[in-house]
Amino acid sequence: MEKVSILTGGGDCPGLNPVIRAVVKTCLLHDWQVLGFRNGWKGLIEDEFVILDDHLVSGILPKGGTILGTSRTNPYRKQGDIERLKSNFNKHELRALIVVGGEDTLGVADRLAKEGLPMVGIPKTIDNDLSATDYTFGFDTAVNIAMECIDRLHTTAESHNRVMVVEIMGRHAGWIALEAGLAGGADMILIPEVLVDINDVCETIKRRHARGKTFSIVAVAEGARLSGGKEVSETKLDEFGHVRLGGIGQLIGEMIEKNTGYETRVTVLGHIQRGGSPTAFDRVLGTRFGVRAVDLVRNKKFGRMVSLRGREIVDVPLGDAVKELKLVGRDLYDLAKIFFG
Repeated sequence: MEKVSILTGGGDCPGLNPVIRAVVKTCLLHDWQVLGFRNGWKGLIEDEFVILDDHLVSGILPKGGTILGTSRTNPYRKQGDIERLKSNFNKHELRALIVVGGEDTLGVADRLAKEGLPMVGIPKTIDNDLSATDYTFGFDTAVNIAMECIDRLHTTAESHNRVMVVEIMGRHAGWIALEAGLAGGADMILIPEVLVDINDVCETIKRRHARGKTFSIVAVAEGARLSGGKEVSETKLDEFGHVRLGGIGQLIGEMIEKNTGYETRVTVLGHIQRGGSPTAFDRVLGTRFGVRAVDLVRNKKFGRMVSLRGREIVDVPLGDAVKELKLVGRDLYDLAKIFFG
């Protein structure tokens, strides 16, 4: 019996379990055994896996997270890990490894593919910032959660005549903040792609209050930067060299209150956006990605990643996915600015 493997790496997001379920169900149609490596690349390095079957994937479609676990392990960081990874891959005589992840996880898959290992990628990033695909699963769920939180903040902001600053996920790309802010009727949206002019923010809020609006909602992506400033973050780095972001909402909230005199409160959505059941869109997209990934394995089209283009699922080189980030364009941000204030 031929063996196919799968792992999920990086941050979790809604839609991972539908991908796993689709991969397993499709592989079983070909009488292939599926090995699920636990906790991302760490599982392949340490040879920790589970045999995935119908029973194990039954009922996981609506569940958030990933039944395989995940981590931000970088096998190229520690000496000897890449050799152990390749040794375990060859020991199991795997037909292919299906890698579900974002820029860092797929970057490792791309390097391994170039070194001769049969890799197939499935794009996963809650920020929707991967190149070569229109959407990644998890993004739609995160946008809907953030939108619902903004909806709820409207009522308490209006009741207390407050400014509410909502910090939303988005390290380098402001897709979640932009779409959730638009859908939720935020009065200002601040994203990493456009430097924040705090004076402009405060003047917009003052003008809004001057015409009788006694509250304001400001949606800010965690990676937003003040003019002339850097990202607000902790000093700790993960294994791919990324700092942990957080704190820009609090900083902007304090500056708004100081410069306007209006009472300002800050809400950080954080991991609430990652948790819970995926939307119908993310369940279907994850399912389609999983089925198409197995098709690539069957046709030995390795070094490729599945991708959504329009309404079609296609495949592209893994390198295209990690070549550059997909950022919010100025035209879309200018559209959002129509509704500021």
